[in-house]
Formats: sequence, C-alpha cells, structure tokens
Amino acid sequence: MSSAESSAEAIDPRTLDRHECGACGYIYEPVKGDSLGKIAAGTPFEELPTDWRCPVCGARTARFTNIGPAGSPSGFKENLGYGLGVNALTPGQKNLLIFGGLAIAVLFFLSLYGLQ
Repeated sequence: MSSAESSAEAIDPRTLDRHECGACGYIYEPVKGDSLGKIAAGTPFEELPTDWRCPVCGARTARFTNIGPAGSPSGFKENLGYGLGVNALTPGQKNLLIFGGLAIAVLFFLSLYGLQ
C-alpha cells in the first residue's frame, strides 16, 4: 500500500463535515469537539451521544444540518460550475473579491480629484 492510499484511509470524511444548528446557528465542528458537553475533538457528528444537545440553545441533533467541511464553497453543488467561476469560491474569497473591488472603486473615484 502506498503512502497516498494510507493517508486517504486515515482521514475519515465525516470528521471534516460541520453541522449547523437550525435554531441558533451554532456550528459543531468535529475537529474541535465540544468542551462544554465533554465531547472529544475528532468525534464525528453521527457518533455524538443521543442525549447531546446544542450548547447554545439546547436543541436536539435532529435540528442540525450538514454544511460540509470548513473552507468549502457555499451553495448548491450543482450550481458551482456557473457564474464565471465565482460560485466555486469560498465565502472568505467572495468577501475579499466584493470588498476588494469596492475599495479599488473608491480609490479610483478619489483619484479623479487629482486630475485638476
């Protein structure tokens, strides 16, 4: 077995998926676990105890939805190929693109005062 195969088997994709509480927006990240609920880091959402509740609002696990791993593109998977590639950007990259574009536009606007 090659090292690439062993590293692929060592990473369980379930440990990367984050789950968001539909009631309050709390995000359970298996990489971090839940210190308040005494859940160890690396515990997948599916393996949480049946009596585990959201540490913020107390909602049951049924109220949580899978939002995928951190840094993944937001939106529906079937729409990621549209939008000139912008749909495949992560939320942080989209924010940088939007606010960076606004900052450049403001700088261009202010530079018009130097034309006199």
